[in-house]
Parts: sequence; C-alpha cells; structure tokens
Amino acid sequence: MSNKTISSALISVFSKDGLEPIVKKLNALGVTIYSTGGTEKYINDLGVSVVPVEDVTSYPSILGGRVKTLHPKVFGGILNRQNHDGDEAELKEFEIPQIDLVIVDLYPFEKTVASGASNQDIIEKIDIGGISLIRAAAKNYADVTCVSSVDDYTEFLDLLNSKNGETSGYDRKYFAAKAFNVSSHYDSTIFNYFNKNNEQAVLKISENNGKVLRYGENPHQKGFFFGDFDAMFTKLHGKELSYNNLLDVDAAVNLILEFKGEAPTFAILKHNNACGFAQRDTVYQAYTDALAGDPVSAFGGILISNTEIDKSTAEEIHKLFCEVVIAPSFSNDALEVLKGKKNRILLILNDVKLPKTTVRTCLNGALVQERDAKTDSKEDLKTVTKTTPSTSDIEDLIFASKICKHTKSNTIVLVKNKQLCASGTGQTSRVDALNQAIHKAQSFNFILKGAVMASDAFFPFPDCVEIADNAGIVSVIQPGGSIKDELSINYCDENNVSMVFTGTRHFKH
Repeated sequence: MSNKTISSALISVFSKDGLEPIVKKLNALGVTIYSTGGTEKYINDLGVSVVPVEDVTSYPSILGGRVKTLHPKVFGGILNRQNHDGDEAELKEFEIPQIDLVIVDLYPFEKTVASGASNQDIIEKIDIGGISLIRAAAKNYADVTCVSSVDDYTEFLDLLNSKNGETSGYDRKYFAAKAFNVSSHYDSTIFNYFNKNNEQAVLKISENNGKVLRYGENPHQKGFFFGDFDAMFTKLHGKELSYNNLLDVDAAVNLILEFKGEAPTFAILKHNNACGFAQRDTVYQAYTDALAGDPVSAFGGILISNTEIDKSTAEEIHKLFCEVVIAPSFSNDALEVLKGKKNRILLILNDVKLPKTTVRTCLNGALVQERDAKTDSKEDLKTVTKTTPSTSDIEDLIFASKICKHTKSNTIVLVKNKQLCASGTGQTSRVDALNQAIHKAQSFNFILKGAVMASDAFFPFPDCVEIADNAGIVSVIQPGGSIKDELSINYCDENNVSMVFTGTRHFKH
C-alpha cells in the first residue's frame, strides 16, 4: 500500500473534547472538511470552513437526526477504491466527493446503560450512522484513514504533525484495527444489554481495559488482566499487583461482601482460601483474632476488612509480612504506618457491583454460570435433630456457612464465637477435610468444645458428625439431600448434637 495525502475529511462526533487542534491542523493543511449538525457548528465556531453533508447529499438530516450520513454520496466517497478506473468514473458520474479521512465517535451507549437511564434513552444511544461510517472507512483502509475514538485523537494529531497529512499503509491499517475494536466492543455491549437475562446461550466478552502483568501464575507464563480495576479499587500504595495477587484479591472481596454492613470483620486469605477470620466489636480485635486462626499461613497473605482500618490495627498489621491490605477506608494515621513497607499494596474497595455471571476456560471453550448469590440465612435453616441449636450457635452456624461458601471443596469449616478455628480445604474426601481442620485447630491451641461445623455439601455417611462430636463440636450446618441423611441425624440425636439443613449446596471448584 502506498502513502496517501489527506485532502478531504468527514468529521461527525458526539464528543468534541480534543477535536479543536485536529480541525485546525487539517485546515492548515488545506484539507476540505465535511460535517454534520453539532459538529458542523462546532467547526464553524472555530472559524474553520466546513461543507455541510446536506450540500453533498442534497438531502436534509431527518427523523430528529437519526438519519444524517446514511447516503450513497457519503459512503461512495469513503468506500471507493482510489486508482480503480470503474470507481473513479462512478464518482465523477454521480458527483461523489472523495473522502480520505473519517473522524467519528459513537453515541455513549455503555455509559448511558451504566447511568441507569430509561430503556428509551438507552435505545436512542444505539449509533447507526456512526458505526456504519467506522466500518466503511476501516474496511477501505487501503485508501482511507479512520479515527474512531476520542482516545485516539492525540495519537492521530501527532501523526498529522509529524507527516504533514501523509499516511502510510501501516498507519491506516493500524487505525483500522483500532476501529474494528471499537465497533466489535460496541456491538457486544449492545447485545449483552438485550441478552441480560441470558435468553440466548451466547457468550460475548469484550474488555478494552487490558493490562499486561509481570507474568502469570508462574514466572514462565505470560499474564494479562482485562477489566476496570480502577472502578473496583482506589490504589493508595505499593507495587503492581500480580496474577496471583488478583486471584486472591477476587476471593477476598467475594468473601468480605458476605459481611457487608455487619460488625467489624477481618479476613486473611492465602491461595484463595480464608486462613484467618473473625468478627468482633472493634476492627483491632477482629484482626488479632483472625491472625490467631493461623499466624503461619498469614505470612504473605491478603488482608481485608469490612470497615475502616485505624492506627492501632495498622500497627499490628505492620508487624506481619503481607502482600495486600484492602478496606473501605483507612485513617490517615493508619496509612502512614502501612506505607512503611514500600511494596505493600493498599487498596480501598469501592462500592461496585460484581458481574452476575462467572466465566472460566474449559477444554477448548468456556464454562459460564450464574454467580452463587445465595447466602444462607436463619430463615433457610431447618432443624432436623431433636436437639435445637442455641441462639449463639445459630449465629456461629451462619457465620461458618458464609466462610464455607467461599472455600475450596471439599471443605469443612470450624467456627467458635464468630472466629474461624480452622478449615479443611480442597480435599478429595470430606472426612479428610474434617480431620485436616481438627488437626489444624488443635495445633494452634483452639479448644473445639462448643464449636460449630459447616460443610459445603451433604454427608453421605455419619462418620463426619461422629468425628466432629468426638472433637467437641456441638452443632452442624449442611445442605442435606443425601439418601442416607437419617444416619447422620440419628447419630446426632443419640449424642445431643444439633444439626440444621439449608437445602443449598455451595461447591467451589
């Protein structure tokens, strides 16, 4: 592809930010500018000569501006193949002007949806003419330069200034790729709005906020993050987050949101699982009791609180090597303390809703499911034993169930007085998970007499409740549903252990 000199341009944009220097540069280069509506007025107000598209098409803007540029004389000027004898003859026959540059940005559909606007307002922000112009100009990149986003204005202006209006084939193909990214993302966003209830089993993911990570799960793997991290968090301090950091942060956020608005709650996570967790009257006590759950695993962990972290808590945290600390806010004194470690990552968790679906790669495709939005509550509990759990037991059972939901299966969670004593995580046997939890709790000197147990799935045999009873567990929460539920119930009845069913399994693979 040869170099081309821009001699004519069509400019029709929603946002005028950053457009002025481009218009003035084009004018200085002697480029003929065509435009429509508000953009035409904007250019005129800059004192730059502009040709209304209506003068080219001999047709006014109609339907309240819904149809302005959709005309053969506009698209013919963009899609013609320069130096093609037949195309050149038709341009001359139908008096179609050659267009070398198209600058268009689209109606802000995505922002309109995010604003909570009415359906009618959202529909009006589905761009028709703009998306058509972008696709036409990008398709014909052999001859036409397409600038499709305000985000590209600075880069394009630099190109104009450095080459005085000349573009290479590489330049045009580069901007064409950007244009097709804009159009594909726009269409995906519109489809996902119409398909928000998943009536169609179709997966369309489009993320423009890609970030290259230092590496993936291990140093020999490349890693990337696609998402709006800055919408989720305000980063206050520390090094860049790694692939593994992000996975742990995701697990921490999902867990702590179960306790949003509750008394001060603190979690310490390692490899996506809580190794320390407690709820207390103060954040300081919540942290110290969470740490007591497993001070060994806490080394290098991810810390998260559901309430502001104060100076006294920060001073305790500062004694621990940890990768990330997350909270809805930090006191100024706490920040001063925590910033004492230059690499420690400090994040404020913003009030942002998580996606309703989860996606993970599988084989040569992907698995998609609804997020597990079910949180077990007191209303869900069905007492199936003769012994009824006490009020404090019920509170601990719900507390344990929330942690269990966010722990790798097979899992058993042991809780006493709203403190995680220990959990068995990711075991192939539920008995192994329970034994792991008991051994771990005892190794950190927890007295399990009076504690409760949560299981993410039912017990097929009574062995787990027997082991738990022998360790001092007094109450159990599980989904139920085994054909042999009665065996576990009978054991509990014979040994004065209370047990409740929730009816909901919380596997986490």
